[in-house]
Amino acid sequence: MTAIATGRRRRGLAWRALRAVLDRWLVFALAVGAWEWGARAAHDTFFPPPSEIVGRMHQLWFSAGADRFFLTKTATGNIFPSLGRMAVAFALSAITGVLLGMLLGRSERVYAYVDPVFQFARAIPPPAIVPLFMVLMHIGSSMQITSIVFSAVWPVLINTADGARAVDPLQVESARVFRLSPMARLRRLILPSALPKIFAGLRLSLSLSLILMVFSELLPGTENGLGFQLTDAQSRTDLPTVWAIVVLLGILGYVLNTVLTAVERRALAWHLAARRVEI
Repeated sequence: MTAIATGRRRRGLAWRALRAVLDRWLVFALAVGAWEWGARAAHDTFFPPPSEIVGRMHQLWFSAGADRFFLTKTATGNIFPSLGRMAVAFALSAITGVLLGMLLGRSERVYAYVDPVFQFARAIPPPAIVPLFMVLMHIGSSMQITSIVFSAVWPVLINTADGARAVDPLQVESARVFRLSPMARLRRLILPSALPKIFAGLRLSLSLSLILMVFSELLPGTENGLGFQLTDAQSRTDLPTVWAIVVLLGILGYVLNTVLTAVERRALAWHLAARRVEI
């Protein structure tokens, strides 16, 4: 009986795992299949089938030997520099946004003074500010990182400030009654309460960082990166390579967002548990 029960339990777990995969990827698989069929039926040069795009991705970036972890020189010379610039810019945006957001969110008067400036700066389209950075700085990684940070910092800063301002005043007064120091109040009360808003800003900032990373590499004078490779492929009308880069960017965006979501779930486990109890 024990063996039968164990077998049934394993089959139940396998079925649930298969159902989870189908629920998550079935529509995506159908969409890719429809794309493959439609592209092959149309024979359109501008819309190659996914199988051709995957083949070009393998040829460009993943056809090296196992001693190089299958990464070609094109991959290490373009993907890694792009991800490096994006990682530095995202980290600077996150640190700066959280620190300034916490400081400003706890002072209603200061926040009221600077909020119009923030809203004005946030509304400036990133492409419009790039010529200014090109004048102030030489084209290179420093200019690219600065242009990314300028636009990616606002979602983190504003969401952090909103989260810090939304802390229950009664809880703050209770912390003062218990004579918690300002640093202890920040660490034990304000920061945990603002974390949901902070992660919402981080998700937006991550998406902006990826978009702006590509845009910053489209500028003349750039020597490497996925944006540089995209511009080069467009100039040669190499459409399979263009599509390969677009698909790779989509994969990178999905993977990075999945990692950040996993970190968010772990950091906000207490918050999610409290919401389930309330429901």
